[in-house]
Amino acid sequence: MAREISSVGVIGLGTMGAGIAEVLARSGVSVVAVEIDDDGVHRGRGHLEHSTERAVTGGKLDADGRSALLGRIRYTTSLAELSDVDLVIEAIPENLEAKSDVFAQLDKITGPDTIFVSNTSSLSITEIGVHTARPGKVVGMHFFNPAPILKLVEIVRTVVTEPEVVTDVVAFAERLGKTPVVIGDRAGFIANALLFGYLNHAVRMYEQRYATREDLDAAMRFGCGYPMGPLALLDLIGLDTAYEILDTMYHQSRNRLHAPAPLLKQMITAGLLGRKAGRGFYAYDEPDSPTVTDAVTKSTVSTSDTVAPREVRKVGVVGTGTMATGIVEVFAKRGYEVILRARSAEKAAASVARVKKSLDKAVVKGKLSEEDAAAALGRISPAVEFEELADVDLVVEAVAEDLAVKQAVFAALDDVVKPGAVLATTTSSLPVIECAAATSRPSDVVGVHFFNPAPVMKLVEVVSTIATAPDVVATVDAVCAAVGKHPVHCGDRAGFIVNALLFPYLNDAVKMLEAHYAEADDIDTAMKVGCGLPMGPFELLDVVGLDVSLAIQRTLFNEFREEGFAPAPLLEHLVTAGRLGRKTGKGFKDYSAR
Repeated sequence: MAREISSVGVIGLGTMGAGIAEVLARSGVSVVAVEIDDDGVHRGRGHLEHSTERAVTGGKLDADGRSALLGRIRYTTSLAELSDVDLVIEAIPENLEAKSDVFAQLDKITGPDTIFVSNTSSLSITEIGVHTARPGKVVGMHFFNPAPILKLVEIVRTVVTEPEVVTDVVAFAERLGKTPVVIGDRAGFIANALLFGYLNHAVRMYEQRYATREDLDAAMRFGCGYPMGPLALLDLIGLDTAYEILDTMYHQSRNRLHAPAPLLKQMITAGLLGRKAGRGFYAYDEPDSPTVTDAVTKSTVSTSDTVAPREVRKVGVVGTGTMATGIVEVFAKRGYEVILRARSAEKAAASVARVKKSLDKAVVKGKLSEEDAAAALGRISPAVEFEELADVDLVVEAVAEDLAVKQAVFAALDDVVKPGAVLATTTSSLPVIECAAATSRPSDVVGVHFFNPAPVMKLVEVVSTIATAPDVVATVDAVCAAVGKHPVHCGDRAGFIVNALLFPYLNDAVKMLEAHYAEADDIDTAMKVGCGLPMGPFELLDVVGLDVSLAIQRTLFNEFREEGFAPAPLLEHLVTAGRLGRKTGKGFKDYSAR
């Protein structure tokens, strides 16, 4: 049976410590809150009063509840006042020497059964614990910011942590209304180890001027459903904090992908620490404000403001798969005449029937009128011969992800489509320039990567090759605006923005599972609950398909030759065994009995 914990000390009343104190007091726990001096106490009290006032204004707490909550917190500048508490949570800045010193002092002050907890997000719990005479009672309890809102708590045990201490802390976390996952002592734990590699990769993309900050952030919000883009999230976390976490991870993993991007150090030196400083990747109207003052709504890579787009009235779509059918629906609903080219009349008819089914669903759900659905369907003309695309203004190729097949399509289009028409590929991973090279007009060829399902997903990655003409990009921008899509711009390299950021993160999750560091369900929980992602990495891999994921990961590795991009052997083994995810009933998880 878990031990009853009724009084807790919290050391450090910054944003994190004050948030933890609020969580404890809200759950009826008596809190002794310790700061280094009176100014620190004043700031910490201010954090708590401001946060709880917001909770009252938001209807999440009443005035009496707020008074009771604040009444459970006693403030002090003396560690000696922690002598009788059942558990102490340290939440001071990420400095091993400072944390170790605090724990060494606590060891002499508290009773022998007092549990010592560190809220570190990246430092070794083992290294902190050895500075006490009770390393078996030292554990990590990594809350996520803002602590009163986010449910995840990573419980970090060392090789000497007593099992009953872990049991007690897990039960305590559950009593606080949190979702605990228990893991071993490794830099970054689950969430940060996966999150910060992804954030660092985004900084490198920005540093290389591959994409603008707005496009990087929009790509992950609209393409993956993330609550924040990577650069905006770094501003929220604090660039100095991010640097320390990455540096700690790198010194343990020696993985080059964890080596902090040089731009981070430059920005920190210049005082551009993120929201708390009023400036980071973005500028804010004042320190600690979420209001961005210098964001632009259009990518600076785009030439739409200076180059006139070509006129597009009629669109051709080559292909009959899910993506092609979705793209046909997108254009037809927005008033474009669409020629749907298939390899046979039967395939064309089946594809049009799928569009009709989707339109009928939209009518049933009240998202489309019967008249508009009928009009959209009437704009679609099935075709078998490439010659029937002769007078289209834009062609979108959406056939299988096979370069030879795509090149054959582009060669055929080059023979029949009128001069000046834009030739687009919706490839998610193949080089656009290879498609362009199959034509005599590479300046007219561009990547237009829609996301699945195309009628729902807002994002389109507009991929320019070294040969793409500026007015072709402007044309695609104009068409995206006309069909209600959000274009982001990038160069022609493997993965573009979204897949290049997403799949190394997924691959890292597989490696974490492969190393037996945590179970797939715990890793999924950590990323969903701790980082607010719509799906955990293994849920997502199973939906995408492990074979598709492996192919993308191999493409990234072959292009960048980064050791960290090499596909995890476990992913390759599952594909070899035919466990491809939901489509086969088994992947990382078993769906056959569901």
